[in-house]
Amino acid sequence: MADIGKMMVFLGIVLLLFGLVLIAAGRAHLPVGRLPGDIVYRGKHTTIYFPLVTSILISIVLSVVLYVFSRLGK
Repeated sequence: MADIGKMMVFLGIVLLLFGLVLIAAGRAHLPVGRLPGDIVYRGKHTTIYFPLVTSILISIVLSVVLYVFSRLGK
């Protein structure tokens, strides 16, 4: 049970750091979430937004970061 608690604390810290990075990116006027290829549909009463390219870019960056950390751990 203690392992699950440690994992939840670690994931909470990771989410906090990721949120701070996104806030900093927004204040620096970086186009995170508004990249070419992100899908936006605006209807009369609804807006559907799917950040496809942003998701792919974040996935690539996280994969590289996790790969580097795994190589440093060995």
